[in-house]
Amino acid sequence: MLQTFLIALSLAMDALAVSVAAAACSLKLRRVVMFRAAFVFGFFQFAMPMLGWFCSSFFVKYAALFDHWLAFLLLSAVGGKTVFQTVSEMRAEKKTGTAPDAESCSTASGIESLKTLLVLALATSIDALTIGIVYASMNEPMLIPAVIIGAVTFIVCSLGFFVGKKAGAFFGRYAQLAGGFVLILLGVRILVTHLLAE
Repeated sequence: MLQTFLIALSLAMDALAVSVAAAACSLKLRRVVMFRAAFVFGFFQFAMPMLGWFCSSFFVKYAALFDHWLAFLLLSAVGGKTVFQTVSEMRAEKKTGTAPDAESCSTASGIESLKTLLVLALATSIDALTIGIVYASMNEPMLIPAVIIGAVTFIVCSLGFFVGKKAGAFFGRYAQLAGGFVLILLGVRILVTHLLAE
């Protein structure tokens, strides 16, 4: 359960960053818009792992010999990509002197548009597809973890809108960074646990 919760938090970090940026860039966002955005982010984070699980479960029996390596590589790849992108963006902001998340302001604050919101929700939930593949490779059920992931994302994004108004967009960068490192550590944990058990 703890592992699922940590995965949920890690996956929610991209959506959190968007929520924080949107609130920081558009302080007059209506509550109904923020609630709708948090719900859509949560729904996509629920649906994508389920999609990954269903698609990969058809050939999961062939992955039994290397499931722990698959989980390690996928989680490390997603986490590493998040860390690399976040650090690159932070360095670019430092060099140019732009405010954190300044480039994402126009996009994030566009969440009042349903089309923009759906695009952002899809973009921030692509990584969750990987988690479904990981769970399928380990022959573990996905429904309850997917519900937890979706619920955590909804709650985190709801809080993100509040934090965005109070603390600004800078918080979002560190949330993304922490989420990336957590995914890498979870991948290492799965690999080490399986190798020690052999």
